[in-house]
Amino acid sequence: MKRMLPDIQLNDIVTLRKPHPCGGYEWKVVRLGADIGLECLTCRRVILLSRRELSRRMKKIRSGESHDPTPSR
Repeated sequence: MKRMLPDIQLNDIVTLRKPHPCGGYEWKVVRLGADIGLECLTCRRVILLSRRELSRRMKKIRSGESHDPTPSR
């Protein structure tokens, strides 16, 4: 079975299946490209995952437009 790669945008909030060691499940998308940069919303650690690895680990995506407290420039 071929799995579709996720269509994600910057600032989307991604929930992963397993928790980060700090206990957080939610991550903010901070970089797009061949690798996806994710920032833990609990401890602010940044990690890089390939699109394929992210699609395996991901549980759900929600749009982060209304949840971003920093104004865009």
